[in-house]
Formats: sequence, structure tokens, C-alpha cells
Amino acid sequence: MFKVLVISYYFPPMGLSGVQRVLKFVKYMRGNNWEPTVITTGSTGYFAHDPVLFSEAEKLNLRVIRTEAFDPLSILSKYKTIRMPREFIRKFLSRISKTFFIPDNKIHWSNKAYKVASDLMSKEKFDIIFVSIPPFSTFSIAAKISQKFDVSLFVDYRDLWTNNQFAFNPTFYHTYKHKKLEYRALKVADKIIAVNRRIKESLLSTFKFLTFEDVVIIPHGYDVEDIDTAVVEPKLNSKMRLTYSGMFYESITPKYFLQAFKQLTIERPDIAENIELHFIGYLRKENQKLVKKLGLIPYVKDHGYLDHSSTITKLLSSDVLWYMLGKSKSVDSITPGKMFEYFGTKKPILACVPDGIAKVASQEYGASYITEPDNVEEIKNALIKIHNDYRDKKLPQPNDEYVTRHRKDIQTEQLTKLFQFYLRVI
Repeated sequence: MFKVLVISYYFPPMGLSGVQRVLKFVKYMRGNNWEPTVITTGSTGYFAHDPVLFSEAEKLNLRVIRTEAFDPLSILSKYKTIRMPREFIRKFLSRISKTFFIPDNKIHWSNKAYKVASDLMSKEKFDIIFVSIPPFSTFSIAAKISQKFDVSLFVDYRDLWTNNQFAFNPTFYHTYKHKKLEYRALKVADKIIAVNRRIKESLLSTFKFLTFEDVVIIPHGYDVEDIDTAVVEPKLNSKMRLTYSGMFYESITPKYFLQAFKQLTIERPDIAENIELHFIGYLRKENQKLVKKLGLIPYVKDHGYLDHSSTITKLLSSDVLWYMLGKSKSVDSITPGKMFEYFGTKKPILACVPDGIAKVASQEYGASYITEPDNVEEIKNALIKIHNDYRDKKLPQPNDEYVTRHRKDIQTEQLTKLFQFYLRVI
């Protein structure tokens, strides 16, 4: 088998969607004649830990090298799962971190990973280096390793670096330094993987030396085994179950949706009483207070954070799924990983999104009700339409070909075929 060194800070037992992309890639690499070795973080605090994803990783019998190093969350490692602070505190701490750490606060871990990878590669041969970003500091050290050992480098852009939607550059120097670091790393990379077309377009327009062929799009996807093995819960009533899975942060907020539902309870209580709103993940204290303030407690079921298997069960047991993206800088480059897991369930979706790649994906899925993210009246009318379609058994069906295209086993086959073209003969 060929050998690939995978460098990814986010990996089980951590949870959330950034972890799943890398886990599912390495899961299916062996079936395509590639043996992965993963360098990842050791024990550290994080907002979510997922025993099911960890068990899945363990069962793969992969070589996983866990590397301890300082980062702000490592201080809290003994606490394992960290309670997410209120949004204004989280944003403040994020800005402090981005002021003092360039390119990110994982730079110490990345430097330690560089030493570990160098020791490993001095003893054995690897055919490809694959790094998934963010954190962006891992791209810089992967580029150094690639040059040092003359091994082809693949970088996987889950989000933009220089033009990231959540970037905070307090000085011109920060902007200059980020772009310079990214430029240097991209000069070394042999192939760039982007999760959507807008990220590809941004990279090509920002770094003129890149060609169209340098960047390949492999979107987020879903694991068909997760869907096929999940157990669907029996419904205890005839109410329409509408579910959201994930976190709320920055401009991703349930505020407008909840306000729309409040209007629905006033104008069409007959419809509101036939809908259950389920939240999986971190609804967060400020949003729980909003639910109470709007008088929506009877309609809302807050499940808290669930492991991945339980989340899939809840999604498959729902009638309609909901997600949103707020209006923010570079929001048109965001395609949340959970959106494609929603697609894998083949459930109808309420997508409250601005113009951009997420809206395009929702349209191509073919079973979406689409509104602006902050138009309360439009969201309320969409809820009425969805309920009536549910009542009349006329909920839309997705485009099966589009759904199949996002299976992780198929995407991993595509990725490993690209690996083959960049093997270097030594």
C-alpha cells in the first residue's frame, strides 16, 4: 500500500463537523490502497467530545500519533469538555487570541507536530502529506516538511485563510503576515482541495500564480454507513418535527427563526401547535433565554450535545431539517459540513441563507425551502408552506444523483486517485 501522512489538529475524541471530514477520509483510504498515519493533538479541552467518533477511529486500527503541546485550550485539558461561554465573551477572547497569535493559537502545537513528523519521516518513507486547515499554522509546517523530505503536499481548505469570514486583523501587519504565510505555503503545495467553488475562486483571485487545475473541489459529504446503520425513533404524535443540529456563534443565530415562529403562534396557532422544534448541539444560554422570553418553551425540545450516532438518529427521525447562515463577510464561501449530512438523510430542508454557495447547494439538493436568514416574515411564511406540505403529504424529494455525489467513500476514492498523480520517484 502507498502511505499518506495526515496532519490534522481536529480528530476524535473531539467532536463537531471539522473532525468528521478528516476521519471519514482516513476511514476509506485503505480501501483505495492508501495507508494513513495521523498526527493530531493529545489531551486538550474542547467544546465537544464524541465517544462514538472516537470509537469509530479506534476500530479502524490506524496509527494515530497524539502530540502534546501548549495552546490556550490545553490549559483546560483536565476539564475535557469546555462549556461554551456567552457569545460576546467568546468573540472577545477570539479577538485577543488573533491579536497575539499569528496565524492562530495552534502555532505551538503545529511546531511540535513538525518535530514529530520530521522524526517519523526520517525513519520511514511516505508518499503524500495531507493537511486539513484550519488551523492554518499546520499548513505552514506541512509545507516545511514537504520541502525537507521532497514529498508531495496536499492541502484541504475547509475554510478560507486570508479572506476568512471570521478573520480579525487589528493592524496592517497582521493582514500582511497572514497573506505572506499563506503565499509561502501555497507555493509549496502540489494540490489544493477546496470544499466549494467560492473558496476556489477566492484562492485563484488572491494568489495569481495558481492555475485553475491547481485547485480541485471535493465538497463536504456524508458517510452512507452512518445513515444505513442508524435506528429511527418511532414518533409518539402526529406533530411535524423540525430539527436543527449544530452550534450558534457569530452571525449564525436562531433569533430570526424564533421570532418568526413566535409570529406563527400569534397568527396561526393551529399550525404552531402542530410543530415541534428540536435543537441538537449547543443552543446556548442566551438563546435559551430568548426561547423563554418569546414564550416558546412548550414548542422547543433542547437535546444538548449528542454523540454523532445519536444525532443521525434524531435527524432521520425528523420530518424537516433547518439550518441558517447569517450575513457576514465572505459568507458566500461557507458550506457547513452539517448541511451535507442533512442531504444524506434525504429529508426536506428549510435553508435560511443569503446569496452564496450554500444557497446554490440547497437549490441543487432539490428538496429545500429557501429564505433570507433575517427576514422574519419570509421565514414565517415558509413555515406555513412547509407545514401545509407536510399535512398534505407533499413534502419535496431530493435529487438522488446530487445526494449520491456527496458520499464520503466516493469522495475518498476521488482524493486518492489524485494522490496517484503526485507520487515522486526517489
